[in-house]
Amino acid sequence: MNRYPAERKEAILKQMMPPMNKSVSVLARENGITEQTLYTWRRNLKSQGVPVPGNGKNAEEWSSNDKFSVVLETAHLNEAQLAQYCRSKGLFVEQIAQWRTACQEANASSVERNREQRDQSKSDRKEIKQLKKELQRKEKALAEAAALIILRKKAQAIWGDPEED
Repeated sequence: MNRYPAERKEAILKQMMPPMNKSVSVLARENGITEQTLYTWRRNLKSQGVPVPGNGKNAEEWSSNDKFSVVLETAHLNEAQLAQYCRSKGLFVEQIAQWRTACQEANASSVERNREQRDQSKSDRKEIKQLKKELQRKEKALAEAAALIILRKKAQAIWGDPEED
């Protein structure tokens, strides 16, 4: 036997959903229902495919799974139906369009990212090779300069300063 009449349960669940989007703790205090019961109702709604019953967050803070669920749910809707859906959920058509674009670009961007990473890796290897070559050249020049300084000191020690002549 259900302790809560269906009408009351629906009214509470509507408060949990956007646009009201009240948190479970607030609804529990206001209605004298345990939080566990509300979490169970919310979990049941999610399992039925209802996207994002209220968790106190605004739409931009929703998880990517919840946003993806909304995109899937609205994919077949025409403009008027989408507008109605958005009004009922407290969303904006532009938000859903952004989420749809993000979903579409998610896989494409990974391919592009891999290509960019390969290109970057290739250019990094080329730059490293060039820097190593430059470092070797500078090390040789430094070794040559050090050898010349040592030879000059030895020559001075053997023959003395050239100014004494």
